Amino acid sequence: MKINHVLFCCIMSLVFMGLTSCMDGVKKKKPAKFVHPDLPNERVNKIKSKGVGKTSTIQLSDTINVDLAKKGKFVFEKRCASCHKLTDQRLVGPGWENITNSRRPEWILNMITNTSEMLEKDSDAKMMLDDCLTRMPNQNLTEEEARAVLEFMRQNDLERVQVKDGAVEKPNE
Repeated sequence: MKINHVLFCCIMSLVFMGLTSCMDGVKKKKPAKFVHPDLPNERVNKIKSKGVGKTSTIQLSDTINVDLAKKGKFVFEKRCASCHKLTDQRLVGPGWENITNSRRPEWILNMITNTSEMLEKDSDAKMMLDDCLTRMPNQNLTEEEARAVLEFMRQNDLERVQVKDGAVEKPNE
């Protein structure tokens, strides 16, 4: 009887140790920001590329078009939220926080509307694919829907980091 009790205590101790060691893996740590080794540091904060596609220039107003941003939020929730977060954390694809400060608006629109060609020809898009390991599907958004998503991204950046359009080329640049 005493041997059974000792054996039971040993087994329970092993089970308890196994459960507590598994619990350590559940703790969430904020992932470090990914900086691709092939991307020079001076380009990390301000990428000049406009990407590959129809959009070569776009004029943005200084203020957020709230109605357009609402439409963009609707599109985000229906088509984008399953892969992208509004924070800087990656889900399947990269998080959207600070995107308008690190990517040109033309690049963003080309990535949304011309995904396949961007992933084949744009070096920055290729690096993102190497990082994420999942190819962004073409969502077949219209140019109007893509523009609404961009406006929602601008609004998100303004709310989260208090800065938007940091990657927009200024006239004197």
